[in-house]
Amino acid sequence: MSNAPAPSGKPPEHPNRAARRYCVGEHAVDVERTAPGLHIVATPIGNLGDVTLRALATLAGADLIACEDTRVTRKLLDRYRIATPLMPYHDHNAPKVRPKLLRQLAEGAAIALVSDAGTPLISDPGFKLVRAAQNAGHAVGVVPGASAPLAALCVAGLPTDQFFFAGFLPAKPGARRARIAELARIPATLVLFETAPRIAATLADLAGGLGDREAAVCRELTKIHEEVRNGRLAELAQSCVTGDIKGEIVLVVGPPTPTEPVSAEHADALLRQALARASLKDAVDEAADATGLPRRQLYQRALAFAKQAGHGPPR
Repeated sequence: MSNAPAPSGKPPEHPNRAARRYCVGEHAVDVERTAPGLHIVATPIGNLGDVTLRALATLAGADLIACEDTRVTRKLLDRYRIATPLMPYHDHNAPKVRPKLLRQLAEGAAIALVSDAGTPLISDPGFKLVRAAQNAGHAVGVVPGASAPLAALCVAGLPTDQFFFAGFLPAKPGARRARIAELARIPATLVLFETAPRIAATLADLAGGLGDREAAVCRELTKIHEEVRNGRLAELAQSCVTGDIKGEIVLVVGPPTPTEPVSAEHADALLRQALARASLKDAVDEAADATGLPRRQLYQRALAFAKQAGHGPPR
């Protein structure tokens, strides 16, 4: 049962509400009505056994379950014989349905929000409903559980002390490479969602933009055909081109390898060599790419060298 606070007074029962219970095998568990408010409930990412008892009690005791796809959520409810009514709530109907849900919350309803799989609000529109409910003064609670990004991190065999969840990369190649260039600067393990048809191209772009880092392709986690492929990005890209990849995929990419700090002498030598054959601006760009040092710092050094050599004003 959720522990979200209830308003004063007893809220009205949902009309024609069936018995509030769930079943595990042949064992039926009667539950109390879930406290009024919005309850963010994590559901399994594949294996229907990966659901908490608190989640089952919350779903069974709620007046309504808002879900992405009623067909998907119905499979979970049928497994545990939960009779709570369902209402679709997804990207396409959210602006229309959200006011209805807020009105029901204002009337004292207990509403559970679920996604098709895993923890709601991760790459879905749920955060707008949470924010609107909070702004309206309604109780909002969470019933944590399965999460695909965390499950992938657990089995990827890559550093987990720092990680960055980047969701889905853009589908168009140019936009995808631009986004990868932004991610390259993050000193942490990257976690991404990807579709099977795009996985080979995405891995190849990641190898080109991040270097050949360690990675893991985590497919169909918790399901019958669960698979984790470990390797370097370029190697995984090639294997996904020649292999038959299907199902839901979480991609985990290791952090950049720490590099030794560049000495001032080495940076100066690179600048002098570049100045001998290129403009000051091009020499600074070349040295910055090679060393990772700030362009402003390199520009001041290059300007001094150019004056010493009598090259005149910077070009």
